[in-house]
Amino acid sequence: MDFRYALAMSLPLGVAIAAIGSGIGLGLIGQGALNAMGRQPAEIAKLQTAMIIIGAFAEALTIYAFVTVFLLMGKLA
Repeated sequence: MDFRYALAMSLPLGVAIAAIGSGIGLGLIGQGALNAMGRQPAEIAKLQTAMIIIGAFAEALTIYAFVTVFLLMGKLA
């Protein structure tokens, strides 16, 4: 199998797996934060801030995967 063919087939698959993992992670973050907010309504502001920061980190991993795909796509040319 040619290197370029293997790279062309694996790059979209890698981004898809990263996006699915990020979506699952963000869903679990939201679920945990909403459960905590339901138990401790007085701490909603702190929980929302932590949820947004952790969500941004989880989403950043998908963006890194996307950027890596664009960098590796240059190797196909």
